[in-house]
Amino acid sequence: MIRRLVGYGTALVLIGCGGKGEGGASGDAASGGATSLTGAGATFPDPIYKRWFAEYAQTTGVQINYQSIGSGGGIKQFTEGTVDFGATDSPMNADQLAAVQGQVLHLPTVLGAVVITYNLPAVGTTSLKLDGLTVSGIFLGKITKWNDARLKALNPGVKLPNADIIVVHRSDGSGTSFVFTDFLSKVDPEWKSKVGASTAVNWPAGLGGKGNEGVTQQVKQTEGSLGYVELIYAISNSLPYAQIKNREGHFIDPSLESVSAAAASADFAPDTDFRVSITNAGGADAYPIASFTWLLVHPDMQDVGKARAIKTFLEWMTGDSAQAMAQQLHYAPLPKSVSSLVQERVKTLKAAGAPIS
Repeated sequence: MIRRLVGYGTALVLIGCGGKGEGGASGDAASGGATSLTGAGATFPDPIYKRWFAEYAQTTGVQINYQSIGSGGGIKQFTEGTVDFGATDSPMNADQLAAVQGQVLHLPTVLGAVVITYNLPAVGTTSLKLDGLTVSGIFLGKITKWNDARLKALNPGVKLPNADIIVVHRSDGSGTSFVFTDFLSKVDPEWKSKVGASTAVNWPAGLGGKGNEGVTQQVKQTEGSLGYVELIYAISNSLPYAQIKNREGHFIDPSLESVSAAAASADFAPDTDFRVSITNAGGADAYPIASFTWLLVHPDMQDVGKARAIKTFLEWMTGDSAQAMAQQLHYAPLPKSVSSLVQERVKTLKAAGAPIS
C-alpha cells in the first residue's frame, strides 16, 4: 500500500564537458573547458554513490567528489540555490516544493533498508527480534532495560542482560530519521501524536550522532547501545541487526529480497512524481523499514554544460551496469519498471528552455 507524501544531500562535483557554468568552472567541449557541479545531501546512499562516482570517472573521465551532509541539509542547499542538485531520503514536502516553485524532479536511485543495530556482547551474534511497538517504546524512553518483559517475550531463549539500553539517534536533519520515524508513526499512534515523522524530531530519549557514520560509531563504541542506520553501515562495521516484524506478522531480515518485496507495493503512474513511502508495506516477505532514495534535479538549468553533464550521468546511473553495483553494497536496485520511468523522465530535462542534445 502506498502513502503519497504530500505534507513533506551529498556535495557532488562533476567535471565534464559543457557550456559556461553557473557559479563554477565553465567551458565547452570544443574549447576544452570543464563544468563543475555541486550537490549536497543524504548519507543513506553514500556508499553506493561513492562507488558509482568512482566507476563513472574510470569510464568517462568525469571526476565526481561526493560529501554526505544529511538529507535536511541537501534540501536546504538545493532550495537556497547554493548547489546544483541535492540528494535526499525524505521527499520534499508541500512547503518545501512551494519554496522552489515546484521546480524540482525527485529521481529515485536505489532502495535501502534502515536497520536496528545494537552492541550487546551478552547475546553474541544472535539476531534479536523486534516489533514496531517495542522499538517505539525504546525510543520513547518507556523501555529502558535489555531484559524488559516485552523484549524477552519477543526473544524466548535469549539471555538478555539486566542492563540499561542506551538509545542512539541522529543529531542532524536526516532522511534516515524520516524513514525510521515514518515507520514508527504508522505502527504506533502514541509515537505519531507525540513525536511524528520528520527528518528532525524532538527525541524523547537518547544520544545523538551525526550522519549514519556517527550513529554507527556511537553504537560500535558503547556497550548496551541501540540505534538505527542504513544496512551497509551495520554490515561494514560487523554490527548485528534485528529482524523486524512486518505488517503480515512475519519477522523479516533486511536484505535485497525483502527490500525489493517492499518496493513491489509501489505502483507508479506514468506521470508520477516518485514521492512515495514504502515503510510498513504489505506482503509476507516485505521488510518494513525500507525506502527509495532520491536525487533532486532542476528540470531546466540555464547552463547547457551542467545540464548535459547531469543528464548523461543519470542515463548511466539508471542503466543495468550501475544498478547491478547496488546489490554488491546491499542496496536493492530499482525495479525495471521504475528505472524505465526514471529514464523517460530524464529525457525531459532541459537547458535554457530547450531539450538537451
